[in-house]
Amino acid sequence: MSLVLNDMDSRIYREELAPYLPEKIHDCHAHVWKRSDFPADFEISPKSYMNRFGGEFTPDMFRAVMKELLPEQKFTFTGFGCPNRHTDRSQVPGPLEEGDFTEVLLSPADPAEVVQERIEKNGSIGVKPYLNYAAEFYGKPSKDVEIFDMLTPEQLAYLNRAKLAVTLHIPRPDRFSDPVNRSQMMALCEKYPDIKFIFAHIGRAYFMKGIFEAKIEEFIQFPNAYFDTAMINHAGVLKYTFDHFPSERILFGSDSPIALLRGKSVEINHQYAYLMGENYAIGTSIIDTEHAVDFTTFYFEQLRAIIEATPADALENVLYNNAQKLFNEVKACQNK
Repeated sequence: MSLVLNDMDSRIYREELAPYLPEKIHDCHAHVWKRSDFPADFEISPKSYMNRFGGEFTPDMFRAVMKELLPEQKFTFTGFGCPNRHTDRSQVPGPLEEGDFTEVLLSPADPAEVVQERIEKNGSIGVKPYLNYAAEFYGKPSKDVEIFDMLTPEQLAYLNRAKLAVTLHIPRPDRFSDPVNRSQMMALCEKYPDIKFIFAHIGRAYFMKGIFEAKIEEFIQFPNAYFDTAMINHAGVLKYTFDHFPSERILFGSDSPIALLRGKSVEINHQYAYLMGENYAIGTSIIDTEHAVDFTTFYFEQLRAIIEATPADALENVLYNNAQKLFNEVKACQNK
């Protein structure tokens, strides 16, 4: 029995994806966890994406799904846990295979020495802070959380000293176009030059106005600034990004297992929404309860857009080489 794939997906893969995809793909943005990472009495809300694979999404489950979706590709990933307030942050995805990497979930509540212990114990290449942890720690509404709330100076000093990576899901309603966010993103890159900052979801610029106003070209000056493409299936946003930022610092990511749901994000009047082919709620969702449309996965929609927007000579780098080069450089620093 198929975990995800159907006949339409197979056709899309054969006709639209396989002719262009490289032999290897690295997904730099995936949430991977075991049910035991949560308290025994933890209940998952009925419409949560966490239910899609029975309440957990382990590395073996991820590999099995990707074997279905991308049968001709060698697949590796960078994973971090499920950023729920009840998650045990000491738990890190595993077991890994050659070419896989992990990052540790991070709250400002975590002392720097504890973060270091978790990273060193698991051989992780960095951390994944999340705004809900900062909101809880500081007692702030989520909309008021700033980037500087998400990591403490002590954590940043350690990460810089150890030359590690930070995958950052930026906060605030206006995201990448927010001047406070942009100022703090640049300040981090400047003050902590040995941290590799990977700004997730291209700074959450899911629609054209968001990327126009982001002034992404101003980040070229910071060699430690990277962007991942997780959940971006807007070819226009991707094309603008490649036109204004070096392709060697753009990494393919999916945001699986959310990306394994059926749907497509669309731009509507300088906004975006998720059109959902399954009854799960992610962000601003419009659910096709009548099943009027046949949807493929967000994963395939992202690959369609990547193939359309990426310069042909950069496609293999974006889908594989850039991430492997970056994360192996981080590992090399750890092993010195």
